[in-house]
Amino acid sequence: MVNCSVAQQTVTLSSLLSELVDRRSVAQLSEPAYVLKQVSSYDRHAVSPHEAGWFANDDRSQFLGEEMIKGRKEYILMDEEGPGVIVRFWETTFKRPGVFRIYFDNEADPRIVIPGYDLMKFPYPLGKALLIPHSSYEPLEKGGSTLYLPLPYAKHCKVTWEDADDPIKEPRYYQLNFRKYEKGTVVETFSEDSFQANKELIHRVNDELLHPSPAGSGKQLIKQGKISAGGALALSLPKGSAAVQAIVLQLKDKRHYTDSLLRQLYVKATFDGEETIYCPVSDFFGSGAGNHAIASWYRNVIPGGNFSCYWIMPYRRRASISLVNKSGGSIAASLQVQLDTWKWDHRSLYFHADWRSEREVRIAQSEADHPIEWDLNVIQGKGVFVGETMAVNNHMHKWYGEGDQKLWVDKETFPSEYGTGLEDYYNTSWAPVVLYQTPFANAPRADNADSFGQNTFTRTRNLDAVPFQTHFRFSVEMLGWENGTADVSATTYWYGSKGAKTVPRGH
Repeated sequence: MVNCSVAQQTVTLSSLLSELVDRRSVAQLSEPAYVLKQVSSYDRHAVSPHEAGWFANDDRSQFLGEEMIKGRKEYILMDEEGPGVIVRFWETTFKRPGVFRIYFDNEADPRIVIPGYDLMKFPYPLGKALLIPHSSYEPLEKGGSTLYLPLPYAKHCKVTWEDADDPIKEPRYYQLNFRKYEKGTVVETFSEDSFQANKELIHRVNDELLHPSPAGSGKQLIKQGKISAGGALALSLPKGSAAVQAIVLQLKDKRHYTDSLLRQLYVKATFDGEETIYCPVSDFFGSGAGNHAIASWYRNVIPGGNFSCYWIMPYRRRASISLVNKSGGSIAASLQVQLDTWKWDHRSLYFHADWRSEREVRIAQSEADHPIEWDLNVIQGKGVFVGETMAVNNHMHKWYGEGDQKLWVDKETFPSEYGTGLEDYYNTSWAPVVLYQTPFANAPRADNADSFGQNTFTRTRNLDAVPFQTHFRFSVEMLGWENGTADVSATTYWYGSKGAKTVPRGH
């Protein structure tokens, strides 16, 4: 793994790239501290949850404004004071003519020019982990892409779009996630020189993201046997400060691992006296319902009963990890945990995985049909949100994921993130019902081309992890292409200080 020290005085392209592949970095409060924000093309009729327009769905070609720059009309996607860094840039459209420009530190000329509404035309060579075409991507027509190359700036960043048509005729959708550092944080602004100086590191990071090594050479503990109905297979970890760096589960029975069975076998973990994980096996490892392949930075699932995850899970004094069998029959399993050293300090956080499931959630076609916001999780306390798995059993033969994600941090009156559609959040576009695997976003299950039946999306975060001080809420608008229902399950992955907890439903 590329070495990293996140607690350094200057934020650079090099430090950010190293942090991107440092799994330990999200298990502790970030230094330097930041807040995570997003700008997007969400429908600007959405002003407040207490006003009409909150579920408005015309999420295209909505910009912050426009400027005439050297005789060009440039639409503004982002206009932010520094210090900061763009950590994710997602876009999609139909036809592409026009120019993206990225200006840094109030300079008159852009340092990055992209010829077309297409990040695949990024002017510097990148691998397939840092620049990802969507599953719907077509080089000349419909589709989009997602950029994960961090773009740091010291004083200011402005992202603009010059369209080939005036007025704009094609739909322009976008999301940009960025870190906003505290005033005084020293950041080295992105430049061609910094890119060239880090070409070797970029290659190594890209390769590591595409071919993640499981974990280091820490101590391995194994417990195996048959788990009787209602029983558990428990593994107590050594006392003292340490960190789980891998959990590997193998189901030994030669049988078909049904959706039902895998949702009756739970992963349970207790760290320093607090239960922080209690989640069905299939959802915890990212498959949603069933045993479906995952190939990602944090998890690897091989159909046939092989599950692995690489979340770093520190503890201070004691910990245990168990498999709990809630099914009606015995299950033969092997549970392996790999430990690494960890020096517990004021920045250290506990790993959590919370599962929520609800049947017959109402899907609405428009705001006139009175849609709801469905909470994946609500958390009280200090922590960092690092991802989720969303599994949907769609009862309709129409797309159910038209609604936007909304992430609320602390005492915000408007979300830090207001999205443009479920598939956009998961780094793809145009209502896909296909399987895909990328380091930070995956679709491991899609039963039917019209989205009927079981669908699973999952996304994890590193540089785009979301810190919170007192409160966090993640909700999704339940909007689709027709009125109907779906069964919805969500697993959220997050780190928290001692005492941080999920708020029970109804509170």
